[in-house]
Amino acid sequence: MRGTPTRRLVLRRGAVALRWEVRTVAVAAGLAVALVMGATCAVLLLGDYPIAPADAVRAVLGQGADPLAVYFVQEQRLPRVVCAILVGAALAASGSIIQTLTGNPLGSPDVIGFTTGSATGALVMIVLVGSGPGMVGVAAVVGGLAVAALVVRLTRRGGMSGFRLVLVGLGVGLILEALNTLLVVRASLASAQDAAQWLAGSLNATGWSDVAVIGVALALLLPPAVVLARPLEVLRAGDELAGGLGVGVLRVRRAALVVGVALVAVATAVCGPIAFVALAAPQLARRLTWTGGLGLGTSCLVGAALVLASDAVAQRLFAPTQLAVGVVTGCLGGVYLIWLLVIEGRRA
Repeated sequence: MRGTPTRRLVLRRGAVALRWEVRTVAVAAGLAVALVMGATCAVLLLGDYPIAPADAVRAVLGQGADPLAVYFVQEQRLPRVVCAILVGAALAASGSIIQTLTGNPLGSPDVIGFTTGSATGALVMIVLVGSGPGMVGVAAVVGGLAVAALVVRLTRRGGMSGFRLVLVGLGVGLILEALNTLLVVRASLASAQDAAQWLAGSLNATGWSDVAVIGVALALLLPPAVVLARPLEVLRAGDELAGGLGVGVLRVRRAALVVGVALVAVATAVCGPIAFVALAAPQLARRLTWTGGLGLGTSCLVGAALVLASDAVAQRLFAPTQLAVGVVTGCLGGVYLIWLLVIEGRRA
């Protein structure tokens, strides 16, 4: 007699948990979408040339009677909005993949050197070669992938565990930070200014060509990320159990690492290193939804909202002077990292 009520209680609890998860995911996604819409309105309507909402809608559709409104919306503000959304989604997806891969909330591309590797590649082109934006972007992607390959090679001998990956990546990242500083210090004044502007992480000069680059990258990289979501979830239970269930542990880890690094490298190539988003967006998404999984879709929405909202603040905080979005996200990231360390310390 005791067994039946218990089974019913477990089933009822399971059903409630399922409904609650769906509800919380929907609420979290709704909040992120609302923040994206609000920040989009702020970026499109406000600025040195304010635009009325009706005029902005017509300008987006290319039907505005005011040529200045059409120019500001179509050529400056709308590509900036779209680029911010796509970059935020790419950074969040990368952070979600790598944090799940390492099993560590600090296992972010910002922390373990992948973003720094992209910055090193770009700085080499800016300071030593003096190439244009196209080659700088290519060098950023190559730098990120090269650092990832180096970290994997250094980690492989002791078993490619998440903990070792974080430690090795952190050490490589610190070395690259010193190299980046040396490159900027030894550069000419003009090159140093260009490098400093790029390192701040800015959307000020983004256009439709940047939107095309990050859009194509997401179209190519998000489908493999979705395919890898399930085996990555199994890896959370441990490599031995995952191997027993038929998951190719090393193959999945390598594929996930390539996808995650490629996402952050392309995002960095488009607008420079933007801190905090890859670290915080997946964690915020999981806390909002009360789930512990990869949560790729929700993470992308939260990342898009963070970058776009931070860019809106960067534009208006000291107007007419525009800050780089990386300055705003960096400030938020410092506060968030302290809070995360306090929370993890209490759990320990």
